[in-house]
Amino acid sequence: MAQPSALTVNQPVRPPRPGGGLYAAVARGSFRRYATYRAATWAGVFTNTVFGFFIAYTYQALWQIRPHLGGYDLSAALTYVWLGQALLMPIAAMGGGMQDDLEARITTGDIAVDLYRPVDLQGWWLFNDLGRACYHLLSRGLLPMLAGGLVFRLRMPADGAWAALLTWFCFLVSVLLAVVVSFALRYIASLTGFWLLDARGVRQISVVLGMFFSGFLLPLPLLPSALAAVAERLPWAAMIQIPLDVFLQRRTGPALAAGLGLQAGWALALLAAGRLMQRAVMRKVVVQGG
Repeated sequence: MAQPSALTVNQPVRPPRPGGGLYAAVARGSFRRYATYRAATWAGVFTNTVFGFFIAYTYQALWQIRPHLGGYDLSAALTYVWLGQALLMPIAAMGGGMQDDLEARITTGDIAVDLYRPVDLQGWWLFNDLGRACYHLLSRGLLPMLAGGLVFRLRMPADGAWAALLTWFCFLVSVLLAVVVSFALRYIASLTGFWLLDARGVRQISVVLGMFFSGFLLPLPLLPSALAAVAERLPWAAMIQIPLDVFLQRRTGPALAAGLGLQAGWALALLAAGRLMQRAVMRKVVVQGG
């Protein structure tokens, strides 16, 4: 009786560089996929809104005792809460998105087929995640923010029409960079499954670090000064803290350029690290089975 064989990929076919149309189609397909689950979307909107009210009332009580805590007034603090809820799913601050599918394919061995496809693995999953983020920004991001604005006095970009327009533009750029940084971190965590066989442990550690050091649970300026100085330079700060400070116009001029530069730098560095891990995987992949 023949023994189960191992499929070994020592020299995979080098995929050609596909045109931008393919990646755009991947993003559109991902957008449509998540738009299909309307019940899950409405349930998520409800959950984000409820938690937004819980946190907002907590912040309101705290800021009444300590006005201007961390350099935020009450309006800015409440805006910070609702913006954080709006970006929770687009940035996948708690993991998920492409991470679920990629880890499943690594576990089942289907990833071996993906490596032979004429498309870059990292690019495919990146644009898949961008499509997901775009849908969640328009649904689970916009609707809770509107609900919060009906109850609380939130702060919108001001200081003139041109300044407000520039702030909105920089905010959207910052959100895009935040999604890329988040994707790169999740991609690296998922690829550890090739060596660990199960990436769930690394994933959980990454989520815990991200929730704390991103500024989602608490604005980083509220941390002790030494810890805040370190946290504001870590990649997780690029996911929540920097986009929110851009929107609140706490970063202007050189500080704005420095914040966007930090996000872009971490995005490039983490994508490069993921690329190196991907190359290590493609040199030799062993999948047990028939």
